[in-house]
Amino acid sequence: MAPTIALPFWAQSKPHHHHSSGEASEVLRKRNDELEKELKKSVEREEKMREELEKTWKRLKVAEEAEERLCSQLGELEAEALDQARAYRVRVINLMEQLSAAQKLVQSA
Repeated sequence: MAPTIALPFWAQSKPHHHHSSGEASEVLRKRNDELEKELKKSVEREEKMREELEKTWKRLKVAEEAEERLCSQLGELEAEALDQARAYRVRVINLMEQLSAAQKLVQSA
């Protein structure tokens, strides 16, 4: 929302004999200067926030890409672990069969 101009009560009505129109103009000029400074600060804050938002957005994109790579690597590792587990199971079964055959051979001798 745009800032509003707040005028002193005496400047809102007809000038009184206490204050000249020059004084009223000076007060309005000072108020206008203050409002312009506030507006400039507000625009600067908005630009800074926009830059921060852009930086945050870029960091988020990097984090999302890293997450995707990690998930992919994890999937590959899980597949490799499963293959190794299956190969280990086959090896254990083969050794058990050899042991069983050796025991039968010992018992028959």
